[in-house]
Amino acid sequence: MYKVYLQIALGSLLVAIGINAFFVPQHFLDGGMIGIGLISHYWLDLKPGLTIVILSLPLYVLAFFLDKNLFFKSIHGLWLSSLLIDVLQPISQNIYLIPILAALAGGVFVGVGIGLMLLAEAATGGTDLLAQIIGKSTGWNVGIIIFFIDTLVLLAGFSLIGAYSFLHSLLAVSTVGFFTALLTHTKKRKGFSFR
Repeated sequence: MYKVYLQIALGSLLVAIGINAFFVPQHFLDGGMIGIGLISHYWLDLKPGLTIVILSLPLYVLAFFLDKNLFFKSIHGLWLSSLLIDVLQPISQNIYLIPILAALAGGVFVGVGIGLMLLAEAATGGTDLLAQIIGKSTGWNVGIIIFFIDTLVLLAGFSLIGAYSFLHSLLAVSTVGFFTALLTHTKKRKGFSFR
């Protein structure tokens, strides 16, 4: 059981670093609840982690009634990743890469982080949880579902960040989706051992 919590903790840390070190300095978006949290941060200067928690609550209520095991595992991921996103926000002022490298590096960090959390059947926010519920009921790959939700959030934030950041955000989200799908696909086909 401690391996599951270690996966959740490591995944949450990777997500928070990816967001703060690579996405925020460039005004990039992610998808899902993290993307909505970033939109609220850029537009209204709200804390993205707190926004993620508040907006995820209805989906967690749904998960409580549909899959209590998933709910209890995921609630840890929601609180820890959201807390770390807000606590590690100061690193966004100290790191700056060229946009394409920031998009790729941030995408790897966030994608691997989310992938680790999904392997532990946890989530960073409501849309990840929704993707897991859909994936369990349909057999679709969770990473692919997340990719489509992420794309919708990106399109919603286009007017706020502009075309240049949008294109880099699309690269970042594609990288997140690739690594998330890669890790969740590995679990489905070969099993996964976290050491």
